[in-house]
Amino acid sequence: MTMLMDIAPGVALRLNGLEWTVEEVRPHVAAVVLVGDGGEREVRSIRWLMHHPDCVPARTNSMKERGAYQPTTADDLNEVQLQRARLRAAHVLEAETGYRFGHPSRALPGEPRPAYDPAATTVTERRRAKAAELAALDPTEARMLGLANMSERTLRRLAAQSAEELVTGCADGRWTRKSGGHPSITEEIREAIFAVRQECLERSRVSMRARHRLMHQYVRERFPKFPVDDIPSYFTLRKVWPEWFGPDGARQRNVRSAEAAKNASARVVVHRPGQVVALDTTPLPVKVRESVFGDPVSVMLTLALDLYTHSIVAFRLTMVADTAVDVAMLLRDVMMPLPMREGWGEEMEWPYPGVPATVVAQFAGHKVAALPFFPPETVTTDHGGPYKNHEVVEAERTLGCRILPARVLRPTDKFAVERAFGAVNSLLLEHLLGYTGVDVADRGADPEAEAVLSMSQMENLIATWVVKIWQNRVLGEYAPAWGPGEEHSPNSLFAASMHQGGFAMQIPKPELYYKLLKKHHVKIHPGRGVKIGGLWYHDDVLDDSRFCQPSTRGGRHKGKWVVRSDRRDRRTAFFQDPVDHDHWHPLRWTGLPPGGEVPAFSDRTAEDLLSEVRRRRLAPKSDAELLPVLLDLLGSAIPVDQWPTQMTKRERVERSRRSTQAQAAERDRSPVTAPQATAEVVPWPEQARTVTDAVDADRRRRREASVPRTPTPPPRLGESLRRRSLFLLPPDEDETDTPAQPRENA
Repeated sequence: MTMLMDIAPGVALRLNGLEWTVEEVRPHVAAVVLVGDGGEREVRSIRWLMHHPDCVPARTNSMKERGAYQPTTADDLNEVQLQRARLRAAHVLEAETGYRFGHPSRALPGEPRPAYDPAATTVTERRRAKAAELAALDPTEARMLGLANMSERTLRRLAAQSAEELVTGCADGRWTRKSGGHPSITEEIREAIFAVRQECLERSRVSMRARHRLMHQYVRERFPKFPVDDIPSYFTLRKVWPEWFGPDGARQRNVRSAEAAKNASARVVVHRPGQVVALDTTPLPVKVRESVFGDPVSVMLTLALDLYTHSIVAFRLTMVADTAVDVAMLLRDVMMPLPMREGWGEEMEWPYPGVPATVVAQFAGHKVAALPFFPPETVTTDHGGPYKNHEVVEAERTLGCRILPARVLRPTDKFAVERAFGAVNSLLLEHLLGYTGVDVADRGADPEAEAVLSMSQMENLIATWVVKIWQNRVLGEYAPAWGPGEEHSPNSLFAASMHQGGFAMQIPKPELYYKLLKKHHVKIHPGRGVKIGGLWYHDDVLDDSRFCQPSTRGGRHKGKWVVRSDRRDRRTAFFQDPVDHDHWHPLRWTGLPPGGEVPAFSDRTAEDLLSEVRRRRLAPKSDAELLPVLLDLLGSAIPVDQWPTQMTKRERVERSRRSTQAQAAERDRSPVTAPQATAEVVPWPEQARTVTDAVDADRRRRREASVPRTPTPPPRLGESLRRRSLFLLPPDEDETDTPAQPRENA
């Protein structure tokens, strides 16, 4: 479902960044007349507007006068409210499509019902049937579910929203209103209520009075300084409890079983591409050369495997260990078409029938390689730390994915990706120099000395092997159910699925990079900026008068602004413009020098920086005073010429890891640019020179700040003796300072 666009005279549109106004609509010829800012007029067909890749409604002055705001997200709703909103969205989708999940392939048992069969009813009839069905519900049940006032007009209004905004559009506006709510429910009280609820799940059923006393006990022991008079009363808790956790009339054993069933895994029968994508990480059994000092290091390989076609739709190489942001960017890579790289021939270009390569290249902006891309519906992972991180879960919800974690000690839930690792190992990695084997006892004499490939070269080699060999390899026993005994490859399975069910070419916008980053709900301090993770960030846009007041956001984070950060590079944070949601303002760390840069540093380095400041008992007034400490942590105190010999291997790997993470973050901001494999010289002297220049610049600024005026240089040695010497000869007449007088004509 896509957002409907109102095409009427006077409507402002933005095409390729330029604003146009609809002057006239000609429905008899399916055309519109557009007028630009300079008065130029163009006649375009409605079909051209529908397929334009960058056609969005322009925000008029009336929109800006309503007040700047940031869009409401599902994170602003608690668990019960989100479930109620999803239930309303299911009713809307059933009225529009006949199915509660919006598509026949995801039909529930018994769907479509006779009153909502799309083959026998129209949209208007289904809306009327849905309105009558909801009106016949018990008033108490309809009021608790939020379905009491859902009329045919409401269904029509909600159906006009996009799939991403349908859930938040179905949420009750009073949940995220600008004011109201329960002011007495602070963060401490909220934590106490959730702790009491979790404790009551394991205990026998207790009354609300007992829960209120348990809340008092939790606050008293965990927050000794919290005022007792500010703890909400019993009547407030009795009102908040059903709002957050639903009706409280079930038996205790049924509540526990329902809670366990809600977190249990479900079986899925995979029958189309993108339905289930498995993620997993393993150490790469090949030593590679890192790009800073050239030392042989171990890297981690993360794969994203489509379980239907067995296509390796995305992969990433990370140093030491992958993080939550790496997994989130890997999911974005699944949705992005892979650009053609230097040296790839025409046989590796997009080959799938049904959608020509020129059409895909026109939408993507570059030539696309022979690798499927699609929005994943379900993501299955193991129970590793990066995959269970709340940031990855939030990124999966932003992309519209369902999370299906593998069961503990059940290798069959993820057998396909495990076998893919074994195939990559036997078909490619065993033939490379620096191969370490699967066990320490089977390792060679010195695999680190054999390592010749850099990290970028290894990444390019794996990408070429995936597109050229893996996608065309016979799968053997992985034949589809509709073709038993036939031979298929990942490419042939994807082409067959395109022929059977079509292909929805959805290419995300570059702004998706910012939406997948970690969110921080902060306050904007005028003249200083925002504080994220102990560091201050600022930009001139934050000094605008509209940011001097709290945000109009309601819900859990009332009055706060959303700022996102990339933990791989903490030099910059990103702020979404409240008026133009497609524009993001970069916020620089206030400790950065105004005329230069410092080497990239990650979250881990920032934590070490703050720990070092606390150890030295410093109380800096601004982040600019933290810069010398940061440069010390980055290794500036070590002589540059002695870095390879003075630093330990662990320190060199950590320095290379920071540099590699910064490069990965820069590539994610510009996903069109494909990394090339080059046999570059190890650039550790350049990295060292960068740190040295930063140290010199910092020292120069401190010297200039301590001496406001340039001191007068002292006289030369013997200057006074030369001025008073009796033997000093007078200057010649030609060298005197007196200008020559012109001679008069006789």
